Amino acid sequence: MMDSRTIAGPKPSLLMEQHKHNFTKSEHKIYEYILSNPNQVLYHSLTELSELSGVAEATVLRFFRKLGFKGFQDFKFLFAQEVPAADHSENDESFIYRIRNNIIQAVEDTSDVVDAETLEKCIRAINDSSDVVIFGIGSSGIAGLDMQNRLMRIGKHVSVITDSHFQIMRASSLNENSVVIAISLTGSTKDIIDAVKIAKEKNAAVIALTTYVKSPLTKYADHILLSSAKESPLDSGSLVSKIAQLYLIDLICTGLTMNNFKNAESVKREITEHIASKLY
Repeated sequence: MMDSRTIAGPKPSLLMEQHKHNFTKSEHKIYEYILSNPNQVLYHSLTELSELSGVAEATVLRFFRKLGFKGFQDFKFLFAQEVPAADHSENDESFIYRIRNNIIQAVEDTSDVVDAETLEKCIRAINDSSDVVIFGIGSSGIAGLDMQNRLMRIGKHVSVITDSHFQIMRASSLNENSVVIAISLTGSTKDIIDAVKIAKEKNAAVIALTTYVKSPLTKYADHILLSSAKESPLDSGSLVSKIAQLYLIDLICTGLTMNNFKNAESVKREITEHIASKLY
């Protein structure tokens, strides 16, 4: 998870300025891109920054570590504290309406980027497999638990793993009949990528629920379902991004219900009857 520290030493922009005379030609490309696009950089994945600056991912990582950061996410977190936030004046709409509008916009934008053919392939893969595993860390793990709950209610048994060590252990026992649903907004969560890499080595099918078309996670994915809610490092785990993830999950679960309507309805009725006794 992201370190919750604040800037204690020189600002990231000053660090880059102080070290620029030692930058290689490739590192100068990264430096110039960041200076020219400070707000956009906060929402880039590592892969996107690599492609847009025209250098290799390994070079980008070396660049940030050379400056004393743990990696790109560490840099973004501190850089976000330096980049001016959007100004909301007293004349702006109240935060109640801003949040509402942001959520509505996230769902509408996600709906626009969902590819129907990819969605159908994901539904089919999950439906045909008896070994479905969901990987998620942090707020993405919460989304994974919600997906497990939804699928359980229609008779589809899946497991969700939010512990990074258990993810590695579970990935090691997968096979060509297994399906992994990897949930990561950034597509750059190292623990998720480590587990998914092992899953691919075991020939499991991988479905990625993420925001970025190009990221370390999508390199290993057979199917990519995109949401549109990119977030600043300072807003990690925001409600808007969760809503976008849950919208994708709802599409998958609804599709599975439609494909197995009679059985799903029967299971839902039984669950409702049994849970009714738990209510006063």
